[in-house]
Amino acid sequence: MQDRKEIINFIKKRPHLIWYVKDYDALSDESIVEHTLNYGDWDDVQKLLSILGIKKTAAIFRAKSKPSKMGRQNYTIKTKNFFTLYFNKYA
Repeated sequence: MQDRKEIINFIKKRPHLIWYVKDYDALSDESIVEHTLNYGDWDDVQKLLSILGIKKTAAIFRAKSKPSKMGRQNYTIKTKNFFTLYFNKYA
């Protein structure tokens, strides 16, 4: 549960990453990971990894970076490419 409080506090301090949301407590870890990897800087990513851990973050990324049945996923092409390589090497 401590991870949950930490990750919510993390995103509350970075409203520019998820500008259209008003209820940060309702955000899923998956949404926070997606927005941090897509729009955050390297310090944001490192803080996220320190909260969730590299293995959990990589698992979330891998699960959500595959196209859904509707053919969609929300990671940018550059983000998907970089973090696929990064997590393959370090996670």
